[in-house]
Formats: sequence, C-alpha cells, structure tokens
Amino acid sequence: MLGQQNHSSVSEFILLGFSRNFQINIILFNVFFFLYLSTLVGNGLIVTLIHLDSRLHTPMYFFLSVLSLLDMSYVTTTVPQMLVHLVCQKKTISYSGCVAQMYTFLVLGITEGWLFSVMAYDRYVAICHPLRYKVIMRPWLCGAMVVFCGLWGVSCSLIYTVFTMRLPYCGPNEINHFFCEVPAVLKLACADTSLNDRIDFILGFILLLIPLSFILASYVCIFATILRIRSAQGRLKAFSTCASHITVVTMFCGPAMFMYMNPGANASPERDKKLALFYNVISAFLNPIIYSLRNKDVKRAFLKVTGWGGATE
Repeated sequence: MLGQQNHSSVSEFILLGFSRNFQINIILFNVFFFLYLSTLVGNGLIVTLIHLDSRLHTPMYFFLSVLSLLDMSYVTTTVPQMLVHLVCQKKTISYSGCVAQMYTFLVLGITEGWLFSVMAYDRYVAICHPLRYKVIMRPWLCGAMVVFCGLWGVSCSLIYTVFTMRLPYCGPNEINHFFCEVPAVLKLACADTSLNDRIDFILGFILLLIPLSFILASYVCIFATILRIRSAQGRLKAFSTCASHITVVTMFCGPAMFMYMNPGANASPERDKKLALFYNVISAFLNPIIYSLRNKDVKRAFLKVTGWGGATE
C-alpha cells in the first residue's frame, strides 16, 4: 500500500543527523549512549519492580508499567540507528525502513499521549472518589483503556504515514533529521504538501489537544478536591502524585504539539531536531526519575526485591 507505485524515484534516504564534525559526533555518541542505556535500565527496573511486588499491583502502577514499556520501545525505534550513524560514514536508511520507523514511532508516541489522559483519569478517581476506586478501576477496565490507547495509535499512525509516503520523492534524498519523522520527510516531497499540513493540524488537535483537555478537566476536579482536604500532609501527598504526572505530560506533549501543529513552511530543521530529542529521548530518560524513583512505594519495592530492606520490613 505504501509501495513504490507513488512515482517515487528515491530508494533510500540519507539522515544528516546533528553534525558533520567527527569529534562532535563522538561526544554526542557518548551522551546519547548513556541516555539510552539509562532509559532502558530505569524503565526496565520500574517494570520489573511492579511485576515482582504484589503491593504495586494497582491500576496506577499498571499504567506506569505500560508507560515504561512504551518509553523503552519509543527510544529503541530511533536511538540505536542514530548511534550507528554518529560513528559511521554511511548514514542511509532504505525507503521501506523509513516507512517502518515512521509508523512505529507514531504508534508508540500517539499511544503514550492518550495513556497520559488515562493516567489522569486514574488519579481523578483515586482522589475524588477514593471509596469507589477499586469498584471503578477494575482490571478489565484498565486493560480496555490501554487497548483503546493502542488502537488510536495504530489507526491514526496509519493515516499519518499513508498521507506522507503517498507523495512523490524524486530527490534530493537528504533528511535533515536524525530519524524519519513526518515533518522532516515532507520537506523532500516533489509535490504540494498543503493538504498534509492541514491533516497534520487536524490530527494534532485530535491526538494532543483532546487528551490534554481530558487531563485538564481531571486536574481541575482533583485540585478542587485537594483544597477541601483538611490535613496538610494529606494535601501534600495528593499534590505530589499529581505534580509528577503534570511534569511528565508537559515534557512530552508541549514539544510534540509545537512540532505537529506547526505548518511545514514555518518549521526550522534545527529546532525540530531539538524538540524531537526532548519528547523522544529526554522525556523517556527522565520519566522513571520524576514519576517513580522518587516514589516511596517504588523505593520500598526496590529494597524488598534486592534484599536490602530486611531491617525495614
């Protein structure tokens, strides 16, 4: 369906990455290699702890484990190839490889964006309806909401990818980016991309602003409830949980919104690369630190699993 019948004469693309200076690329390789390994270890640790500790078998930590799995997959879609290109002369990716990378990246990113709204709803039920929490957030509902997020990712990513790769690409074939992302690839199209710009804006509205509206509505209700809590310690505990989620959402959705809801003509390649790094690499690296590793339940689980917390049990 996305094959070569769209009159493309390009069989492969060249990813320009960040710099042509070898010494700078070596420094970038070390930085991104550290971030990638740390992301895999941090998120992998979260998934392992949640699986092993029965006290973390709650909806909140179930969604957190799904987020960690998405983050590990998300960075693996782009970073290993980027690392290879930083130290190798050949920086090409095949046409089909570019399509596959674009689609996979979008599936994971869109799924994660909707997952944030599901996590906000979970916090809303936990804080605003604590006595009914276990009744409302049943395992089947949690699983169904994750599947719903995944279906949005699969279907909307197909629209993005089809409308991008149906255009003719006649050359040049140099993508000024470190992976095949829609806005960067569209710049090489040998045809008018105004329809794609409109589609990107509409999908951006559906996939970013609507989930953000759900999140905002949830937190308006949550903050109204928190302000009615008499205990200062109770207010602080409720707010700290929400603050972590708000920070993660802002880091991911802010740059993504700026990238995908901005007309292609106004886009700057260097700015786009920085934005993509933020919501692809940096946010996945920071998520375990912000959301989990500062969490007392996760720390307790870590001490229990490693056997270092025997004295505290």
